Amino acid sequence: MVRTLKNYLYKQTFNPSFLGVFINPYYIIRRGLFRGIVSHATYLKGKMLDFGCGKKPYKDLFSVDEYIGLDIEESGHSHRNEQIDIFYDGKTIPFGDNFFDSVFSSEVFEHIFNVDEIIPELHRVMKPGGYLLITLPFVWAEHEIPYDFARYTSFGIEHLLQKWGFEVIKIEKTTNYVETVFQMWNAYMYEVVLPTNLFFRAIMIPLCVAPVTIIGMVLSRMLPQNKNFYHNTIVLAQKKL
Repeated sequence: MVRTLKNYLYKQTFNPSFLGVFINPYYIIRRGLFRGIVSHATYLKGKMLDFGCGKKPYKDLFSVDEYIGLDIEESGHSHRNEQIDIFYDGKTIPFGDNFFDSVFSSEVFEHIFNVDEIIPELHRVMKPGGYLLITLPFVWAEHEIPYDFARYTSFGIEHLLQKWGFEVIKIEKTTNYVETVFQMWNAYMYEVVLPTNLFFRAIMIPLCVAPVTIIGMVLSRMLPQNKNFYHNTIVLAQKKL
């Protein structure tokens, strides 16, 4: 029973159903990320690298022959209970040239200080024609402190990928202006205002956070659409043949 509840809550963290509105204070941003990854997951095939894999929360979305998770040992969070297959030194990916058919990386690039060294490494270990799917935040608070180094606009990440030999196929933004504003308010309430006691938080999320989420989602459909202020960028790129 306890394990089933834990599994359900974990699923609501990364793949929230509508009931997740009453559980997950980050419902809007997580829903946008999940939908963005799902819509492009079928491009990734064969032997796949999950770069910065952590707990591999999106592993089940990919139908690949082999799924290898890589992460850095020194980071802003504990690796306990994570599913890391191989650690690397933050500079050199420990695989040969043209090793992977595809690469996935979610919410990792903001934690890489030497991104101009890492993108060429990702390019090196990928086979020509292979697809790279990445997500990265644009509007979000500092996290995994002190290993939070950057925010990239959609134009910035496109420039970097093109610079190092990738062709950008698609760029999408996960939320619009209104959704982003309401999500940031909820994040503030949850992280700063609500008591840290887990029991009280469990009570207060449905009462204080969920109504804001619902109002934000309704208003985001009613008000004029604008995506210049958004949470995450989803990028599908391909290593040139």
